[in-house]
Amino acid sequence: MEADWPLIAVRFALYLTLSGLFGLSAFGLYGLKEGERGDALAFRPWLLGTGLFALLLSGIAIALLAAAMAGTPPWPIDREAIGMLLSDSATGTAWKIRMIALVMASIAALMAAWRTMPLALVVISSGVALATLAWTGHGAMDEGATGWVHLAADILHLLSAGAWVGALLGLGLLVTRPACRIDAAHLTLTHRALHGFGMIGTIVVGTIVVTGLVNAWLLVGVVNALNLGVTLYGRLLMAKLLLFLAMLGLASVNRFRLTPAFERSIANGDHPGALGALRRSLAIETACVVLILALVAWLGTLEPPASAM
Repeated sequence: MEADWPLIAVRFALYLTLSGLFGLSAFGLYGLKEGERGDALAFRPWLLGTGLFALLLSGIAIALLAAAMAGTPPWPIDREAIGMLLSDSATGTAWKIRMIALVMASIAALMAAWRTMPLALVVISSGVALATLAWTGHGAMDEGATGWVHLAADILHLLSAGAWVGALLGLGLLVTRPACRIDAAHLTLTHRALHGFGMIGTIVVGTIVVTGLVNAWLLVGVVNALNLGVTLYGRLLMAKLLLFLAMLGLASVNRFRLTPAFERSIANGDHPGALGALRRSLAIETACVVLILALVAWLGTLEPPASAM
């Protein structure tokens, strides 16, 4: 089966955009205080921009998905196929919920993205929007009790991954601030945010591991675990796991080595070297997560080994 690259590309962009919207807004709540959010990060343009872009991507995605399911070319747009998908499927219902949630998130971001209540509304709305992606992949393939377990695991997996993606975005923006705008207050804020995500990250990683194991059991199965290299799905899944392990290693280095070194450098008044090391590590970690999301977008269009049994 030939890969549907336009659909894969839009799926990837949606994963990245919705994860960034949810994760960055959540990072603003737990990582920064209300009085410092406006100066630390440009929340309004980032959140409003990603919200509006996600609305555009969702419109493109529903057209491509309808065309793929109907077996018709993506252009000209098949309005009848889109209408059937929106009215007669759980995927269509999830899409409509996503659009409503993104409109709410965009309005809240436009109002006052740095204030706690509007930012909390962005977190909730974007979390709902991100969760709807579970209905566009393998999370909705099962029925009955197994289906609910699979769907719940997929949603928790998406939200945890989104929290990680958004935290990387927020931390990356903090450590890449121009040198002329870095003062003692910003350095202290950056260290506190790094240290704070170290504790949140433990919960995030634990949730990703547990839900990932549930998904692997349902999508691959014990029988197929030793033969992953035989199929394209298996090879992509192994690549995803290797990248995830690399991210874990980098996150551990950040938390137990680079962040304490950064704290010492602030105390000694010599932060550029430690800040540069953090920038490089976070850049590599971000590159890994971007590749993982690209693999996830591709994997969602392939038949998992367990479904072929």
